[in-house]
Amino acid sequence: MRRRDREIQDFDEIVEVMRKCDVCRIAMQGGEYPYVIPLNFGMEVEETQVTLYFHGALEGMKYELLERNPKVCFEMDCGHTLYTDMERGNCTMCYESVIGFGVVEEVLEEEKIPALDILMEHYPVPAGFRYNEATVSKTRVLKLRVEQMTGKRRAK
Repeated sequence: MRRRDREIQDFDEIVEVMRKCDVCRIAMQGGEYPYVIPLNFGMEVEETQVTLYFHGALEGMKYELLERNPKVCFEMDCGHTLYTDMERGNCTMCYESVIGFGVVEEVLEEEKIPALDILMEHYPVPAGFRYNEATVSKTRVLKLRVEQMTGKRRAK
């Protein structure tokens, strides 16, 4: 990281930034070009191990690419505020972000509902929400075990 003064080094602070984010982008090896996709996510934290969960349709480009190489980079960011210094004629963007690396694997069928529950905990879901069985059977769930991550913050 070039700007060490903006680095978030505390694990719990990095996790708090992740909890504030509502989209996680994962980048995969896409042949000639990388392939990046924004995804809704859920997060499980056990001691210092973070696991991210994603869901999607039964088929598509991300599954084809992950089959070839399950190693990914992920990124999420939040707290975007434009800061302007009128006297000096400068402006910058304030933000918080997390970038990391890990390996993606498909969640087993028997672990699908608990994984979806973790995903749903990340978003404001009305009380009493129930999954449609027909939809669940047409949904794939992935998990990304984070191997390395860094946080960064640009405050006002």
